[in-house]
Amino acid sequence: MLYYLFEYLEKEFQFPGASLFGFLTFRAAVAIIMSLLISTIYGKRIISFLQKKQVGEAIRDLGLDGQAQKAGTPTMGGLIIILATLIPVILLAKLDNVYIILLLITTFWMGVIGFIDDYIKKFKNDKEGLKGRFKILGQVGLGIIVGATLYFNDNVTIKEKLPLSEQQELIASNPNISSFKLFKKEEKSTKTTIPFVKGNEFDYASLITWISPKLKPYSWVIFIFAAIFIITAVSNGANLTDGIDGLAAGTSAIIVLTLGIFAWVSGNIIFSDYLNIMYIPRVEEITIYIAAFVGALIGFLWYNAFPAQVFMGDTGSLTIGGIIAVIAIAVRKEWLIPVLCGVFLAENLSVVMQVSYFKYTRKKYGIGRRIFKMSPLHHHFQKSGYHESKIVTRFWIIGILLAIISIVTLKIR
Repeated sequence: MLYYLFEYLEKEFQFPGASLFGFLTFRAAVAIIMSLLISTIYGKRIISFLQKKQVGEAIRDLGLDGQAQKAGTPTMGGLIIILATLIPVILLAKLDNVYIILLLITTFWMGVIGFIDDYIKKFKNDKEGLKGRFKILGQVGLGIIVGATLYFNDNVTIKEKLPLSEQQELIASNPNISSFKLFKKEEKSTKTTIPFVKGNEFDYASLITWISPKLKPYSWVIFIFAAIFIITAVSNGANLTDGIDGLAAGTSAIIVLTLGIFAWVSGNIIFSDYLNIMYIPRVEEITIYIAAFVGALIGFLWYNAFPAQVFMGDTGSLTIGGIIAVIAIAVRKEWLIPVLCGVFLAENLSVVMQVSYFKYTRKKYGIGRRIFKMSPLHHHFQKSGYHESKIVTRFWIIGILLAIISIVTLKIR
């Protein structure tokens, strides 16, 4: 909203300072400051409100150190993250940008699912919360919306470089030629970035066109299925990671900040040309959303760091996972998720391995055996005697290392 207001003031009255809102970096800086202030200042008021409503966490006895002290800590703190993200985005972003619209829908959609889950747990006294099938149904619904929008919307395009021979001819005729003129026209494409392979690109359409080129118009089925799988996997991974103070929020901030770098360089034709990566017009606007989201996550950590004054609940964790997945798909870096979201992946795999091995050994030997002392993975280390602050810090360090590896893939071919 402020973007359009200052755009009008600059156009009609040349209002002093109004032109600053035309700069992406300025709006991103304002967004992160605004979200930090909202989450830290108003976060306390939201926590007090939740305490008055007695929205406290019911702690299951898992035999973990310090567990009993957390009983009664307010949950549903994900509302802080959601509000601190949405307010700056609505004020500072271009609201007609298809990527911003998708992220606003994602935030609202996953926030509602998480809120219903927490509401059932706290106010209906049902520890199971929203049935798993309804959560999956919600994630599938979001995957269909995201996949269909990114596939069919005319504003979702890429620009590829001209063939090398044509580039050389243009440069020979005009050594000072603009980078813009070395690219083809915008085109619809199901191509995405795939790390550590020659060419660094993968086309979802190739999964069916090898059968017959006539099947290319049906590649939307493959793309939407991929979107559903990614959103479901990352959302559940973030949910499982939210088990000890500060782990999910801190890890997510690292992941989202890295995706912000990808969004910024992918939406800038000069950086795309220099790094030889896919140029995605209009995707740079996501930087505003990401800045607000990172600020909200860091601000939430003010109250969620050990010892936590509030838990994010499924309202926060499911929303965070959904947002990360949608951003990754939008900037066409979803194949980097196993690396960038390695902490989420490890948490997911630890649960799958634990449950599968337990069922297998119970069927074979009559007694179930475990790989880990407890799953998800962070509880295994708690059972091993590590303090949760040390576990969280080390997981953050691993997250930073994985983020650096992900950024390095921009130049690895």
